[in-house]
Amino acid sequence: MSKVHSSAAQALAGVVRDGMTLAVGGFGLSGIPAELIEAVRDSGVKGLTVVSNNMGVDGKGLGVLIEAGQVAKVIASYVGENKLFAEQYLAGKLEVEFTPQGTLAERLRAGGSGIPAFYTKTGVGTLVAEGKPHEVFDGETFVLERAITADVALVHAHTADTDGNLIYRYTARNFNPVVATAGKVTIAEAENIVEPGVLDPNHIVTPGVYVQRLIQAAARIKDIEQRTIRTRTEPATVPA
Repeated sequence: MSKVHSSAAQALAGVVRDGMTLAVGGFGLSGIPAELIEAVRDSGVKGLTVVSNNMGVDGKGLGVLIEAGQVAKVIASYVGENKLFAEQYLAGKLEVEFTPQGTLAERLRAGGSGIPAFYTKTGVGTLVAEGKPHEVFDGETFVLERAITADVALVHAHTADTDGNLIYRYTARNFNPVVATAGKVTIAEAENIVEPGVLDPNHIVTPGVYVQRLIQAAARIKDIEQRTIRTRTEPATVPA
């Protein structure tokens, strides 16, 4: 049975609600499920807890949910590119749970693997470890981190088949695979959708068992978070 839905709004129907936890793939503006994020904005749901590496930038990516006032809490590792997010956090309008980047990835992976918690050295002795259980193993102190399981996970893939098997492209892969496993309901958008049997099984990263719904991503400009350029110069002439 095909998992393909005709639109992002249709794919979100019946699964998005106020107060839910939403895990979102992407890193900055790379590999973000932009179409699904915009559909969440258009749905009008509020009080969201958003789990993502970061919150995009002002007016793009998850930044559109911040602007719409739909986010109550963020679990992320980096928030420095979104000025409105920083303003709301400093003003006490937005709850933020900072998590080291590797720990965030492992919390999502653990959630998708049915592991409720794990110990890590990362963060011991810092603010992120305050109030969390500690344990000593082989003479070293570790902090307990809880796994993350989201009500809905949104991911972006380069190619999918109609059974929901996903392949990612280069750095756009980033957090998408671990986010895909961590959702009770996972919805993917893909740039290309093919029939079952077309994908090489050796190239599939996320098996379709993790994906409940799928949409065709519309063609759009892929934004670059920080574009850095330099003037091209002619190579120096090498004497014969």
